This record gives sequence, structure tokens and C-alpha cells, in this order.
Amino acid sequence: MRKILLLLVSLILVTGCNDMMNTPTRRVEEYLGKYQILDSTVLTELDEVVDNSDYSEDYKEEYKELMIKQYQNLSYKIKNEQTDGDNATVIVELEVFDYNNALKEAEDYIDEHSNEFESDDKETSQEKIDHYKINAMKEVTDKASYTINFSLIKDNKKWVLEKINDSDLEKIHGLYED
Repeated sequence: MRKILLLLVSLILVTGCNDMMNTPTRRVEEYLGKYQILDSTVLTELDEVVDNSDYSEDYKEEYKELMIKQYQNLSYKIKNEQTDGDNATVIVELEVFDYNNALKEAEDYIDEHSNEFESDDKETSQEKIDHYKINAMKEVTDKASYTINFSLIKDNKKWVLEKINDSDLEKIHGLYED
């Protein structure tokens, strides 16, 4: 009899815990947590972003390191969860390094002082520009706050995060232009 009672209590606890873990808010926390802990899927996606970036080969690794720093310092606050049947929205306030502002200022400087970045060799000019932009990003200590509305759907009784749009990814990277 004790074994049956123990089995029932264990089953209730396991089922109850699974339901507590299956909420829209929890799914968003898992998603953002993957950035903070540098999950392998996040790093794989980052490698793709870095490979497709405009930075020269010499600066791609430094850019990747800056993004890793961004992810590790990402903070967020869940502001609201709205559920309507099998659809949900979780509103999150995100705080990240303001790389966008640093890049804007760097680009303005480059435009105003283009002669400093000129070279007979085009690649060398690009490397000077990349060097300046990367260094501007390295100096960033200011943070930017963004709001992201994460959409989720219930699929087979499990909440699933819908694909994140590019502008929300830019917010996570600190590169969003408002």
C-alpha cells in the first residue's frame, strides 16, 4: 500500500512540476537564459552572424567576443504575460550594452574624418574602419533598454516560442536602431 501511495504522490509531484515549467513566461526565460549561459545553439547562430558580417577576417573574432560579452551581460525583466487560449504574449524589458549608439558615433566620425581612413589599398582602409568601429564598441559601458513582445503558441499542450523577428534580435545584440 505504501508503494502505491508513494508512486501516486511522486506522479502528482512530477506532473505538477512539469506544468509549472510549461508556461509562456518560463519558455521566454529559457530562451533568454540560453544567451546568458552561451548555449551551443546560441553560439552556432552567433558564428553564422559573424561569418555574414561586413567585418574583415581580422576583426570577426573580436566582434564575436563583443557579442559574447553582450549576451553574458544581458538582463531582463518580465513585465507581463497575456494568454488567450492557445496564444500568448510575454512582454519583456531587456537591458543590453548600447552598441548601436557607439557604432552611430563611430560612423559619424568616419564620415567627418574620412581622410584618416583613406589608403591606397582598399582592404587597408576597410581594416582601419573596422578597427575604429570595434574599438568604439569595446569602450561601451552605457546600456540601452528595449521592450520585446515574445509570441508563443500552445502546441500539443506545450508552449512554444514563435520565431523571433530580426528587429528583436537586433535588440538582443544591442544594435537596434529606433
